[in-house]
Amino acid sequence: MTEPTRFTQLVSYFEGIARNHVAIRHSETEKHFYRFEIDEVLAGLKNINYPALILEAYALEFSDNKSDNPMKHRKGAFTLLGHVDDKGDYDGIHLLWDELETIADDILARIRADKRNPAIRIVKDFNIEEVEGSIIANRVGNDYGLRFEFTLTSPAPLDVDPTRWLSTSGSNG
Repeated sequence: MTEPTRFTQLVSYFEGIARNHVAIRHSETEKHFYRFEIDEVLAGLKNINYPALILEAYALEFSDNKSDNPMKHRKGAFTLLGHVDDKGDYDGIHLLWDELETIADDILARIRADKRNPAIRIVKDFNIEEVEGSIIANRVGNDYGLRFEFTLTSPAPLDVDPTRWLSTSGSNG
């Protein structure tokens, strides 16, 4: 049985995107990749480098077609965040959103290409039709960005592994 993909693999994958994109250039000395929840971002982060790629945790849902085909649906999101010093500079804000949308297009194109690479299993079930983006603005911190929600659907490993159980049934009896 193939080992299922996990959240740490998704974090590593997106951190690699942040390291390798020419506009983001995340490194150990200049961080541009963050693992937060969107509420923390909008509450105002201190000492953040722009543009920032922020990965949120995902929620899990399961579906089953009458016990034939159990599926795991990972619903996650990433945000691209930038900064404009003057919150009244609407032209600057719009230009920033354009720049971030270009980066987002690059990221989505990279994910689509990587899903065809058998060595990159975490995004093999990526479907561009399940991506939805929206503009965000934090007028308090003058941070502006784009947030993208995505779903990764894959077969759910729901067969019982007897090596992970002390008894053969779920009860004590």
